[in-house]
Amino acid sequence: MPVQEVPPPGPGGAVAGGLLDATPAVRAAESRGETVDQVLDRNLVELLQELRVAFTGVQILFAFLLGLAFTQRFTEVDGVGLAAYTTALMTAALATLVLIAPVSFHRLVFRRRQKAALVAVADRLLMVGLALLIPAISSSVLLILDIALGRWQAIVGSSLTVVVAVLTWYVLPLVVRRTGHGVIPHRHHGAREDA
Repeated sequence: MPVQEVPPPGPGGAVAGGLLDATPAVRAAESRGETVDQVLDRNLVELLQELRVAFTGVQILFAFLLGLAFTQRFTEVDGVGLAAYTTALMTAALATLVLIAPVSFHRLVFRRRQKAALVAVADRLLMVGLALLIPAISSSVLLILDIALGRWQAIVGSSLTVVVAVLTWYVLPLVVRRTGHGVIPHRHHGAREDA
């Protein structure tokens, strides 16, 4: 199968259809009556707020997991508990790295008019970071409930955690996105309603 080469973008341009395509920002700007820069600024602010929420949670979980190995009760952990701990620790560490990555990306593309790339990459990194949080949280629940209550309660609690996370973080938003619920008709954007 021949490899199709995509020509490099011109100065300041984006490859159409690629990972860093600015077309969605242009469409959003047109539909909202904003400039592309305004859309990108707003998108970046929204992403930063979401990253703050996710990162605070992963920081607390990661700190807890790092300290857990140095407690006296950690010696009571069996093979299943050790596997749960390792999974929780590694996925929390990876989530931490992935959720911090947009900061480094921003620093490296700062003042180069590549905000569309920053928003696209940060969006994908946030999705990956959230996905990594699911096994981090559920493995932590498995470990703690296994020690506190027993194996079957730990499995139930951990499974419930996975189901709730997948349903609320992915299934619900994708169903709403697919069905179009909550979409404001274009004619009502920015229109003032008289009382």
